[in-house]
Amino acid sequence: MSKKAKKHWMKNVAGALVIPVFAAVLLQGICMANGRTMIVNMVSFDNFMVYTAIVMITTIALSVNLNSGRFDFSLGSMAILSSVLGAKISYGILGGGSGSALLMLILTIIFGMLLGLLSGLLYIALRLPPIITSLGVTLIYEGIIFTITEGRYVMKEVQNASMTAFTGNWIYAAIIIAAVLVICIVIFDYTKFGYDYNALKNGQKVAVNTGTKEIFNAVGCYVICGGLMGLVGYLNAARNATINGGQLNFGSISIMFTAFLPMFIGSYISRFTNEKIGFLIAAVCMSMLNSTFAVFSNEVSASMQAIINAVLLVVFLIYLSNEHLLAELFGRKNKQKTEGK
Repeated sequence: MSKKAKKHWMKNVAGALVIPVFAAVLLQGICMANGRTMIVNMVSFDNFMVYTAIVMITTIALSVNLNSGRFDFSLGSMAILSSVLGAKISYGILGGGSGSALLMLILTIIFGMLLGLLSGLLYIALRLPPIITSLGVTLIYEGIIFTITEGRYVMKEVQNASMTAFTGNWIYAAIIIAAVLVICIVIFDYTKFGYDYNALKNGQKVAVNTGTKEIFNAVGCYVICGGLMGLVGYLNAARNATINGGQLNFGSISIMFTAFLPMFIGSYISRFTNEKIGFLIAAVCMSMLNSTFAVFSNEVSASMQAIINAVLLVVFLIYLSNEHLLAELFGRKNKQKTEGK
């Protein structure tokens, strides 16, 4: 590696790690100032890894369609419906016995992909703006969830030794994170589907005129998003040991909103590394914040946590919007110092 390439590599590593390192130092400092620590024990670390997986996968799913101008509100409802179907069927087959967690994992991903396929086909068939279609799909999926569960929590189907063993070992979450990361990077960066996706994202009209199959690519994106959200639904069910079946009138959208801040943070970090790796780093930051909230759960209410997340999102967007002004300001100061010498 040449000296120039090594310097460029070190600059990218430093740029990618500055936000998570700053977040870790700040949050751990707050905890230590109050005589506590961010990660208390292995149970806390297990939860940390599972939440990191949830945030990373949700962020990737949100970005897939959003990068192409398709705002999809149905992500949360797909996650819940696929997990409800997976839990009900796996419990009906195995009764919560050995292998229930693995069977439910497979089923939720399959159902998520099918729900994503249906959502994509409706978007293509109706030819309505994607935001309108997704709102309708969300209401339909939420209605189906309510009908299946009768508005109750799904509990016995996900409360078994097999599911507990999954959440009780961080290695499973780490394997899922690595698998999703590798698969998504390969699909979107090293396949024809990915090349077409990036071409459509950067210039839709030119890409279509050169022979890119836009409809096939759009439906494929919905299927991938559905599969990812099925996985999120499974992780949420395993983490919470329950599934809320009574979320109507866009109640499921809150799942999607957890990904907005990490998506913007990850997009910023992607200047220095692969976008999907940026989303992972952003998810780690959000998981550290969530762990800190857990430490101060008696002092910081759920509504206060939502306010803090919203403020952080606004502050980061303000920074991104005015980044060039800050660069000009610091550049001018450095120039004045140089001239003064």
